[in-house]
Amino acid sequence: MDYAVKAVYGLNGLIVGSMVLDSANIEAVRPAGTGPAADVKALVALTEADMVSVNAMIRERMQSEVAVIPALADHLIAAGGKRLRPLLCVAAARLCGSDNANHHKLSAAVEFIHTATLLHDDVVDSSQLRRGKVAAHLIWGAPSSVLVGDFLFARAFELMVETGSLRALDILSKASAVITQGEVMQLTKAFDINLSQADYIEIISAKTAALFSAASEAGAVAANASETRIKALYDYGLNLGLAFQIQDDALDYEGSADALGKNAGDDFAEGKSTLPLILAVRATRATDLAFWERTIGRREQKPGDFEHAQALMHSSGALEAARAVARGYADKAMASLSMFDASPWRSALENLALYSVERSL
Repeated sequence: MDYAVKAVYGLNGLIVGSMVLDSANIEAVRPAGTGPAADVKALVALTEADMVSVNAMIRERMQSEVAVIPALADHLIAAGGKRLRPLLCVAAARLCGSDNANHHKLSAAVEFIHTATLLHDDVVDSSQLRRGKVAAHLIWGAPSSVLVGDFLFARAFELMVETGSLRALDILSKASAVITQGEVMQLTKAFDINLSQADYIEIISAKTAALFSAASEAGAVAANASETRIKALYDYGLNLGLAFQIQDDALDYEGSADALGKNAGDDFAEGKSTLPLILAVRATRATDLAFWERTIGRREQKPGDFEHAQALMHSSGALEAARAVARGYADKAMASLSMFDASPWRSALENLALYSVERSL
């Protein structure tokens, strides 16, 4: 079964019931200082044994007789990263009582899909840094980066087939197609200062949230969970992915290269219409439209423009408003877990939802 993305968007944010969720009323939905802790420590601890097997499988399956393939793949994979997507697949399986190891192969497949998309994205975006290291395409060249990404996609599909689950294969193969569509959609919408919030959500639902939801859904399928539980974990992953991406887009306007593992301001330099930019343009249109048209619409940027954009983000409240929308999605992710009995796994996933919007990297 495929679960369609369903959400309702108002002019100024996500509508929860009859309430438009924005920076002015977010705490009325989830009061500050209540609920789970905003970290992934519990999740990392719970999945430690599983992830030993998953990481070993990743290492084994990225090998090739063609030396550049493992060297280039290792450059990105060994750089670390949060491994949130495979962690999510493992946690979903364990929350549903998995008694087999199929979720290990699916978790490794999810990480390969994610790594492949990063290699491709860095070529498309001409990125300089990834996970705090020089982007692979700047070392080995764009053709090698693209082809190694293709190799990792192929390895991912091998792992899916080995589980013998046609449904898991269907979930992750469709997610791979959706991710690509999302990236193409983002390319076609670049430099558009009039991009709507609904269109932005559609883009990130595809390019980011699709793999989060597929990871959690596939984990539940690997555990032979009921349809109700599978749907709940799909919803959790979808909303988690949306919250995660919106926070990522906010951090691009106030993080540092050391903290982010990539250059701050990349989205601005590339003319990407992310939620903070959409909200800032809307709030400052009367006074600063010419600035946005020049820097984003025409990409005529000069020294000091990014700093001015940052100042407008803060003074207009756009960053906090974007984070409020992200928190709304995090709350929806946590609500999806309400059907599960209280357990360390459920608590860890609740913590992950909060972490997604309160992290600084």
